[in-house]
Amino acid sequence: MTVEHNSAEVPVVIVGAGPVGVTAALLLARRGIRTVVLERHREVYPLPRAVATDDEVRRILQAAGVRAEFAAIARPARGLRLLDAGHRVMAEFPRAAQGAHGFPQTSMFDQPELERVLRNALARAPECELRGGVEVVGVEQDGDGPVRVTYRDDEGEHLLRADAVLGCDGAGSLTRDAIGAAWEDLHFEERWTVIDVRTSLPVRCWEGVDQICDAERPATFMRIGEDRYRWEFRLRDDSELDRERLRELLAPWVDLVHSADFELLRQAQYTFRARIADRWRRGRVFLLGDAAHLTPPFVGQGLCAGLRDAYNLTWKLARVLQQGADELLLDTYESERKPHARHVIRLAVAMGWAMTGGQDGAAAIRRGVLGAAVRIPGVTAAAARDLSPALTAGPLVRRRVRLGGRGLVGGRGLVGGRGLVGRRGLVGGFCPQPWVSVGGRRTRLDELLGDSFAVLTAVPLSPSLKAVADGLGARILSVAGLGDDGSLAEWLRAGRADAALLRPDRVVMDIVPSGGRDFTGTADWASLLHTTRSPSPSQQTVEKTLLRSTTR
Repeated sequence: MTVEHNSAEVPVVIVGAGPVGVTAALLLARRGIRTVVLERHREVYPLPRAVATDDEVRRILQAAGVRAEFAAIARPARGLRLLDAGHRVMAEFPRAAQGAHGFPQTSMFDQPELERVLRNALARAPECELRGGVEVVGVEQDGDGPVRVTYRDDEGEHLLRADAVLGCDGAGSLTRDAIGAAWEDLHFEERWTVIDVRTSLPVRCWEGVDQICDAERPATFMRIGEDRYRWEFRLRDDSELDRERLRELLAPWVDLVHSADFELLRQAQYTFRARIADRWRRGRVFLLGDAAHLTPPFVGQGLCAGLRDAYNLTWKLARVLQQGADELLLDTYESERKPHARHVIRLAVAMGWAMTGGQDGAAAIRRGVLGAAVRIPGVTAAAARDLSPALTAGPLVRRRVRLGGRGLVGGRGLVGGRGLVGRRGLVGGFCPQPWVSVGGRRTRLDELLGDSFAVLTAVPLSPSLKAVADGLGARILSVAGLGDDGSLAEWLRAGRADAALLRPDRVVMDIVPSGGRDFTGTADWASLLHTTRSPSPSQQTVEKTLLRSTTR
């Protein structure tokens, strides 16, 4: 049987069934998009890898439909500490028990457990099909035609024709090679030994992450679960650690005796790198996660960045595939996510240098400067907030920079939205997610917002604004009477807005300024989001209103 005869058509093929690929499939399923996920492993890869996530990414897992399941395997963490070579605290970056997104700001987990949660959800979704034990051997697209994905299994070679392909196939991505992308080196490469342990011994920890800033023996330590721990060491050689060497390395945290209950789950050497692909898209083929960017793990954002990729891209792809939105909408994936990923990688590299101090004669001076800097009031709080800055300005991030009495529009975050009101206002940042009450039922805000656009407003919408919202399929919610203790109304006031237009990924796309009459940037985004597949004359009417707004 030839490949051409052994072929099928599918809307989206996802290469790789790690957390990023499966999350992308679940997010597309929420929008009715069918996917086939191709994975070389038949079962979940059993060894621990990623161990930390933040509240923004837990919100993404909520959108993927696994909020409760992930909560059952997650352990909140207190934050990050920088310790000197004597394990004295140099700086502490605290993380709240509940952040603006409605979850603990840092949570620890075991990646195989997360992958099982995601795959179980995938198995329940009729729009998704996982094909394990296969090898993808080709990804090609000719002109504007479908993408051709060739893969092999025990029965031979197969061909899938897809409207789009998401390359979630890791650092050695075949998909990246297929689109001609190359790595840009961001100048960090170190060899580390990673040790995962299960023990009932008393371990000295503060329920957060410790980074040991020591040029001779930098290390990272964290508690993952009830009896699970991870240590990472940069050692001078890659030799396997025997019991005596382990005892020496772990002595600051645990007294390891010969008869102790101490199970070494994994001991492996990894090279931590900082890289970013020079292109993330060609035609309808996209790169996500480690296929697009690699970061050292020192701020716990490697997996987080990949899940942010999936959240950013999937709603845009669904709008193009299902509703005929402008193909240029897909260009905003790379233009929004790439600067954000680069920023996070640079933070991780900076943390790596803070830990090691480098190997030259200026190492001690740099460590001294670090120790002084982190004691400046507000520095540690600012560093923690900067893990996920607002998106840069673009077609879907309409910024108004207006001078006021005390500088640029915006202000400090407030209750329910701490860190989500920047100096440039609300646009480009996230809407907070407080608990709200509807009909006597307490729920999270996103459950009311749905999976599409939404408008949060403190004032009645004008007919023209309502028509624009209807044209986007946006749900309109008044912030009054939501039972959120007024936090959303306060968030709007802090951003000097009467209403905020939220994208499906909860990023604020536009606002109605306080006392204003309209969204500020309709002409920038309306043409990208206009849909051509209108189901009824009434829908056509509101979409004409949306298009007319581009001429204002």
